[in-house]
Amino acid sequence: MTALMTDFPLLSLLLLMLPLGALLTGLIPWLDARWAALTTALLVFAVTIVVVVGFDPTQMGFQFVENSPWMPGLGIYYRLGVDGLSVLFLPFTALLFVAVILASWNAIRTLPRFYFALLLVLECTILGIFTALDTILFFLFWELTLLPLFFLISLWGSGANRRYAGVKYSLFMLVGGLPILIGFVIMAIHNPGGLSFAYTDLLQNSRDYGVQVTVFFLLLLGFGVKIPLFPLHTWLPVVAQEGPATTVALLTGLKVGAYGLLRFALPLAPQAAYEYRWVLVGLGMIGVLYGAVAALSQTSLRRMLAFSSLSHVGLVVLGIAAFSPQGMQGAVFQLLNFTVVAGGLFLITGFLHQRTGSTEVLSLGGVAKSMPLLASFFFFLGLAGIGMPATSGFPAEFLLIVSILEVHTGAGLVVLFVVVLGAAYFLNFYRKAFLGEARHDIIRDAPDLKKRELGILLVLSVVVLVFGFYPQGILDITETSSQYWVSLMLP
Repeated sequence: MTALMTDFPLLSLLLLMLPLGALLTGLIPWLDARWAALTTALLVFAVTIVVVVGFDPTQMGFQFVENSPWMPGLGIYYRLGVDGLSVLFLPFTALLFVAVILASWNAIRTLPRFYFALLLVLECTILGIFTALDTILFFLFWELTLLPLFFLISLWGSGANRRYAGVKYSLFMLVGGLPILIGFVIMAIHNPGGLSFAYTDLLQNSRDYGVQVTVFFLLLLGFGVKIPLFPLHTWLPVVAQEGPATTVALLTGLKVGAYGLLRFALPLAPQAAYEYRWVLVGLGMIGVLYGAVAALSQTSLRRMLAFSSLSHVGLVVLGIAAFSPQGMQGAVFQLLNFTVVAGGLFLITGFLHQRTGSTEVLSLGGVAKSMPLLASFFFFLGLAGIGMPATSGFPAEFLLIVSILEVHTGAGLVVLFVVVLGAAYFLNFYRKAFLGEARHDIIRDAPDLKKRELGILLVLSVVVLVFGFYPQGILDITETSSQYWVSLMLP
C-alpha cells in the first residue's frame, strides 16, 4: 500500500487538480463557483492526507519524489518531493484554504467566479513552494503567488486604500524575488558537479566560503521580505488593514518566507549561515520585541494581529538560529500553528467586520454579550497564540524557548519578556473590544456565528487541542529531518 502510494505521482496530482478546478470555477457558467471551489479544495485536502499517511517519518531524505526533464540543457528539471520538514504543510495549507472558501461563502458579491478561481490558483502555487526540489521550479511558484494575491487584495479589500495595499505588496515581493533568483543562479554556476538547479545536488556539494556568504545574504534578504523581518515588514500592517480578512488569513497563516529560510537560505550556505548566525539572532530579537511593543499600542484589531504575527515569526527565526533539533522542530511546529491559529484569528476578524463594519477598538466593546460564540473562539485561539498549555501553541513555544535559552541566553531572556508582553497586548485588546457594555446599537443587534462559521472554527480549534494534548504526532514526523538538517549546519 505504501509503495503504491509512493510510486503514484500524488504531488503532481495536487498541482494539477487545483488549476483544473480554477478553470471549472471561473469559466463554466452553470456551475456554482462556491461549490466548485469547495469540492476541489476538499479533494486536494483528501490527497494531502493520503500523502501524510504514506509518508515514512523514519526514512531519511525526500519521499514521493518526481523527476522529469524540463530544460535539461540548463540543468533545470521538474522535481517534486517532501520530507519531514515539509510534508505536514500540505494538509495544513489545504485545510486553511477550505476554511477560507467557506468563510467567503456569502461575503463575496463582486466577481465571485474570479475570486474563488484565484484562491485555487493561489493554493496551487503555495503547495508548489512546499514541494519543489528544483530551485528554478521553486522560484516559479514563488513568483506566481503574486498574481492572485495582487487581485485578491486590490479587488476585494475592505479598506479604501486596498489598491495601494495591493501595489505595495506586489512591489515588495517583486523586489524581494530578485535576490532569491540571483542567489539560486550563483549556486547553480558554482556547483562543483556542473550547472545544476537541483536542490539535492546543491545540498550535497560544498562551495567556496565567499560564494556561500554571498548566497546566504541574498537569500536572507529575499526571504526576509516575505517572512517579514524588521525593517522589511512595512507592507504587512498596510495589507492587514486594507486587504480582505480571508486573504490576510492566508498571508499570516502560511509563512512561506520562513519556510524558504530554513529550506534554502541556511542549508545551501551552511558555513556562512553558522558564521553569521548572530545576524539571524539579531533580526529575530528585533522582530520579537518590536512586533510585541507595536501590537501593544494598536487600536485596530487587524493591525494588532499583524504586529503580533511579526513578533511570533521573529521567535521562529530565533529557533532556527539555535541550530538544534529542538529549535528546528519548534520552528516547524510554530509555522504549522500559524496556519490554524493566526489564520483562524483573522477569519474571526473578518466575521466581526462583516457584522459591525469596523475592527477599531473605539467601534467595538460588548461583543461578548451579543456574539458570545465569536468572542469565545477568538479568546481560545488568542490563548493558543500566546502559548497557553493544552493548546498546540504551548509545545511549539516551549521547544523554541528552551532551544534559544540553551544557545543564546540573552535572546532567550528577551523572548521570556516578550511572552509577558504578548499576553498583555492580547488580553488588553480583548478587554476593550469584547468585554464590557456595547457602545453601539450595531454591536447589540449583531448576530452570533452562523452554522458554517461555527463549523470552520470548531475544526480549527479541534486541531489546536489535538496537537496541544498530543504534540508527538507532529514531533515524530519532523524528528528525523530536523536531525539531518542540523547535521548539515553544524561544523
